Amino acid sequence: MWSKREVIDYALQRRASLERLQRVPPALRDFDAHPLLIRSALHHGEESGRECPVCGHLPLLNLNYVFGEQLGQFSGRIKSTAELDEMQSEFGEFRVCVVEVCTECEWNHMVLAYLLGDGKKRKPPRRRRTVEDIYG
Repeated sequence: MWSKREVIDYALQRRASLERLQRVPPALRDFDAHPLLIRSALHHGEESGRECPVCGHLPLLNLNYVFGEQLGQFSGRIKSTAELDEMQSEFGEFRVCVVEVCTECEWNHMVLAYLLGDGKKRKPPRRRRTVEDIYG
């Protein structure tokens, strides 16, 4: 992605979490991932090509969450890598948070955060009606 900047890699935090986890007996490990996170990973996750560091399940799935004022009501949604490529030309600046999820043991950890966008100031898109507006 051509506009990727301000990259924060959470590899050290991930490694520290895994080291702490090694001290906990396997029977007592409980990650308590939110059911929507697991469901999102099953339906929208992109394979990372790595195995779960806890249970060895393959594949570990990545979710790309996007946040930003210029995204308007679409902030906080999950986007594919292909969608991110398109979005970086449409929006001035937004943050992407990449979360890895194992659907087997429910291990999850934020692994990366970065900014995308062309840097231009834009107004948020016009609010569109959603299912929540109709039925909520």
